[in-house]
Amino acid sequence: MKALILVGGFGTRLRPLTLSVPKPLVEFANKPMILHQIEALKAIGVTEVVLAINYQPEIMLNFLKEFERKLHIKITCSRETEPLGTAGPLALAREVLIDDCGEPFFVLNSDVICDYPFEEMIRFHKSHGGEASLMVTKVDEPSKYGVVVMEETTGKVEKFVEKPKLFVGNKINAGVYLLNPSVLDRIELRPTSIETEVFPSIAAEEKLYAMVLPGFWMDIGQPKDYITGLRFYLDSLLKKCSSKLAVGSNVIGNVLVDESAVIGDGCLIGPDVAIGPGCVIEAGVRLSRCTVMRGVRIKKHACISSGIVGWHSTVGRWARLENTTILGEDVHLCDEVYSNGGIVLPHKEIKSNILKPEIVM
Repeated sequence: MKALILVGGFGTRLRPLTLSVPKPLVEFANKPMILHQIEALKAIGVTEVVLAINYQPEIMLNFLKEFERKLHIKITCSRETEPLGTAGPLALAREVLIDDCGEPFFVLNSDVICDYPFEEMIRFHKSHGGEASLMVTKVDEPSKYGVVVMEETTGKVEKFVEKPKLFVGNKINAGVYLLNPSVLDRIELRPTSIETEVFPSIAAEEKLYAMVLPGFWMDIGQPKDYITGLRFYLDSLLKKCSSKLAVGSNVIGNVLVDESAVIGDGCLIGPDVAIGPGCVIEAGVRLSRCTVMRGVRIKKHACISSGIVGWHSTVGRWARLENTTILGEDVHLCDEVYSNGGIVLPHKEIKSNILKPEIVM
């Protein structure tokens, strides 16, 4: 069985982190975003993953070679010379996706984090006999999204309504699909949207079905959603594999700490925190709702609530970061500096307060 992951382009919504590495390689819960998906696909028998990409494919492939060996799964790139939308990449990778067995293949948006119930989706796809299946997730405010209108009993998709002003349903496209090879015959090699062009035509023929996603879902392609997604992910980890979470008198709620990280005396960590490899958290530090990436040093009595600290950065003594502050790679925040929603580009030294959300060049 095969899968295609829509990696796309520059990852501008997650800058400054994506100025250092392609977005799918940005760590989420201490492993690259895309690795969460690849591991889940491998677990249900997928043997080849195709990355549809138009930006830095060499970096992606070089990085993933190690995981290709570890996981015994083939990882290849299908490179776009121009952006092809969400359907065009399938046409470009057609020869790779079709095999002699005529098996369906998965398609995933690379920003999506969830429990990846792929086995359930395969059973659902076989049971309805249609041409394509998509996962949908329930949301509280459907007017912000494109809503999938479907039969509740069978899952048959009736239509799509973009940002409805009147309530038509609360289920939206979750960015995970299982498609028969025949779907490729519907897609031309040009910039095309699977959501607005391909799926509506399949639905019109009553061959598109939707499965409601059990568990959590988040598109983590921008900082606020990344931080919220970490909370959902750690909640799920608590239910499925609580032994991976940190415990101790200095831990509140769900906290993930790499075994190589060092945490000093008198710290208070959590809830919803991920601390990466090689990090040093000095005495008296307070961390909540944040990710601290590989090689970071947080000095004594600093406080971070809601933020992401990029690789090999330093947060000074008594510094305070809040309101979705994002530090890029190798940023050095001096002692007693305050950041209220600052977005700091890589390799900067910050000596003065950032009093309102702004980008520091």
